[in-house]
Amino acid sequence: MKFRYWILSLLFVCGLSNIVATAQNTNFPKREFRAAWIQTVNGQFKGVPTAVVQQKLIAQLNSLQAAHFNAIIFQVRPEADALYLSNIEPWSRFLSGVQGQAPNPYWDPMQFMIDECHKRGMEFHAWINPYRVKTSLTNQLAPSHLYNTHPEYFVTYGNQVFFDPALPESRNFIISVIKDVVSRYDIDGIHMDDYFYPYPISGQPFNDDASFAKYGGGFKNRGDWRRSNVDVLIRKIHETVRELKPWVKFGVSPFGIYRNQHSDPLGSETNGLQNYDDLYADVLTWARKEWIDYNIPQIYWPIGHPAADYETLVRWWAKNSQNRPLFIGQSVDNTISYKDPKNPSINQLHRKMQLERSFQTIEGCCQWPASDVTDNKGGYRDSLINNYFKYPSLVPVFDFMDHKAPKKVRRLKALWTEDGYILFWTAPKAATEMDKAQFYVIYRFAKGEEHDTSDPSHIVTVTPNTFYKLPYEDGTKTYYYVVTATDRIHNESAVSKKKINL
Repeated sequence: MKFRYWILSLLFVCGLSNIVATAQNTNFPKREFRAAWIQTVNGQFKGVPTAVVQQKLIAQLNSLQAAHFNAIIFQVRPEADALYLSNIEPWSRFLSGVQGQAPNPYWDPMQFMIDECHKRGMEFHAWINPYRVKTSLTNQLAPSHLYNTHPEYFVTYGNQVFFDPALPESRNFIISVIKDVVSRYDIDGIHMDDYFYPYPISGQPFNDDASFAKYGGGFKNRGDWRRSNVDVLIRKIHETVRELKPWVKFGVSPFGIYRNQHSDPLGSETNGLQNYDDLYADVLTWARKEWIDYNIPQIYWPIGHPAADYETLVRWWAKNSQNRPLFIGQSVDNTISYKDPKNPSINQLHRKMQLERSFQTIEGCCQWPASDVTDNKGGYRDSLINNYFKYPSLVPVFDFMDHKAPKKVRRLKALWTEDGYILFWTAPKAATEMDKAQFYVIYRFAKGEEHDTSDPSHIVTVTPNTFYKLPYEDGTKTYYYVVTATDRIHNESAVSKKKINL
């Protein structure tokens, strides 16, 4: 998903932005989207025994939880296939090595990840690629694959195969996949990355002449027609998700440049491939028309890049968020591999985090890839923990989806059990799914401290459980424990308090 940035952008030259940032508190925020992408298309799990894959994923999640991440974006549909049990599409070759072959011993990677993320108080977003079918023509499709029964739905372009985005049949099939995933799995989000119409190959037009002749009658410009095709899919996905489960988010992670100024005066001062003109992804329209719930542009370049300067792009997107939650897609490698222009003794992480947090319209970030964080590449994870993610943080409230907080927890009490000293509570009453508590936030305050729940340094943990094991020592120190409930959109309830001697 990511490697094309350097190949494409190095062909161009750009200037610097003069947009002024809006200042905000850059200390440790109580609410911030802190996500990481876990990809499967790189084959890291292909043919690996089930137990080994599960151990690796658990280790990654433990590492990310300890670094105070609160969301995981996990790739479940890389090539019109499934890393989950599906009656619509075959098992992914990125799991067993052979498309259509179930894992042995059997397991459902998506269900496994949902369970493990929720255990840790983390959101799970199901990452799909809508159109891609083959990353190479040599890849073998399972006999049950749709391509074998309806080859007319697909277009070969270069060395790859894609759904034809113009066809109603393509859209209907993709929507059926979305319905299946959202209906059967307790996910927190549907996520699409930067692949819409395929990345252009020089000298090779995308062959949709027949589709344009059949469906393009209302358009004089083929680019407008292609954008309209993608618009229809995006709108339909959003409508489908809302209708099925109104608490599930639908977000996109587009290529980092929307348009260059030489194409549009309102574009960024960059010179690279463009979402709007080259991938036919009109991301700003999707946000403006409320067809997406969040946007994570992939701004993977370093500060000072000649074609796509990180700072220029962050400022541009911050100014053009279109009143939808905006997070920044960060490349770990392209952050640690380049020096801070103002302080060559350090890498660019500090300046990137400070810049990101200087805008009220930017509410967090997502790290590419998760493995670079958990491997602590270049000391990246250590730096996050020590300097930026020092304390836990709650996911920002998407108040346009729901702004009503759950009721507070009931019957808060501490009891001795055979497992130790345990703080128990009862879930708040709820009339609807949207009112139910999804997670609980536990705060601890020493005797004499103000019970300020806006300070994340007092957050002990975020948990789906209605109990917490207390760190009892000798019973001579007095603490106040505060427990709140958060719903699926992370609205937080009023507090319940308990004085406890530990």
